[in-house]
Amino acid sequence: MSTHEESGLKIACLQFSPLFGDVAGNLQRSIAMIEKAADAGARIVVLPELANTGYTFKSRAEAFELAEPVPDGRSTQAWAEVAACRNLIIVAGITEREDNCLYNSAVVLDPSGTLGTYRKLHLWGDENLYFERGNLGVPVFATPYGRIGVAICYDGWFPEVFRLAAVQGADLMCVPTNWVPIPGQQPDQPPMANILHMALAHSNSMVIACADRVGVERGQPFIGHSLIVGHTGWPVAGPASGSDEEILIGEVSLSAARRDRNWNSFNHPLHDRRTDFYAESLGVGLNPNLNKR
Repeated sequence: MSTHEESGLKIACLQFSPLFGDVAGNLQRSIAMIEKAADAGARIVVLPELANTGYTFKSRAEAFELAEPVPDGRSTQAWAEVAACRNLIIVAGITEREDNCLYNSAVVLDPSGTLGTYRKLHLWGDENLYFERGNLGVPVFATPYGRIGVAICYDGWFPEVFRLAAVQGADLMCVPTNWVPIPGQQPDQPPMANILHMALAHSNSMVIACADRVGVERGQPFIGHSLIVGHTGWPVAGPASGSDEEILIGEVSLSAARRDRNWNSFNHPLHDRRTDFYAESLGVGLNPNLNKR
């Protein structure tokens, strides 16, 4: 068992405002923040959605020009270098190109290189004009600290994503995101995104680390409020500011997330699932007895 895990694993969410189209500048700024997070003891670092390019594309051609292959593109290579130098796990949102297809993706890096890629399953708004829907499912990556799953932004409105990671043993979900204002949001209430991810952490007994961006890009505001939620569903760090760049660091125990899934002598959120009435992997199969009247 990792001593980091038992004594308290520090996770950092980097909340910043990428400058649209300035890949070199965004990499430089993100790496400077990664270095600061590592200096503060973070072992896992999460960056926002599309952290290398910015978010508000005006055309598919513009997105295609800025997109990069994974793992050979300059953004993945630059982040991989700092992961190796500082002995980190890094999860970073990236505009990915594979042949003629574009994906809203996140790369998962460790000191040895690229562990894998997650491609956003649920596209929001104009993303549907530029990106393909993710085709890699919900992979879970083994690390020295525990098993890590990934979701991106609007995926958080679909509990299936988090449950599929949980049934594969995920202890931590890293969420690069670009949350935008939700209609009806009251100023004295927490953002809907925070509420959703607290509920997802609680119902799956997993840690969730959400790294949002701030600022306004081409007229689109982003709400910040990055958040690290413990496996019981309560925040361990954040929410961060709604407007300022910052490094949010929380200390968690991924071994406790796994151990405490036994809520009491009778109940376990994964074992209590009624897979006799719905598919084990959340598929669309129905118990034929339900159709009998």
